[in-house]
Amino acid sequence: MSEKAKELYADIINLPHHELTTRQRMPRINRAASFSPFAALTGYDDQVKEAGRLTDERIELDDGTISTLNDKLNYAVSLSDEQPEISVTYFKPDSKKNGGEYVTHTGVIKRVDEYERKLIFTDKTVILIDDIYEIDSEIYDGIY
Repeated sequence: MSEKAKELYADIINLPHHELTTRQRMPRINRAASFSPFAALTGYDDQVKEAGRLTDERIELDDGTISTLNDKLNYAVSLSDEQPEISVTYFKPDSKKNGGEYVTHTGVIKRVDEYERKLIFTDKTVILIDDIYEIDSEIYDGIY
């Protein structure tokens, strides 16, 4: 402490610490909680995490790949009585930002809605035909 400060506070520097007699002293654990960090900007951390989350860009397929996918889909539908299991990899757009992710679903086709261009599975999963990236199954072995 500087000499000037000692002179300014000389009259109170050696006085005992004031204690309230009307109230109990707060326990240390409760005192520590009053100094814990807090979120000044509610939701800021979530926004930072969301901005840092990576998404994939949709891959544009060429005409040959689209034709092959249509052939595979038609072949699987033609075997619908046998209920073959197929795996469909498709682009699932992200609901919060540009891009999305590629997801693979495996199941049995229930029907194809040609009007809305949807592939509907027996487990009620619905995939837009235009989002399909890859179709795979044992039924294609030796064909594709």
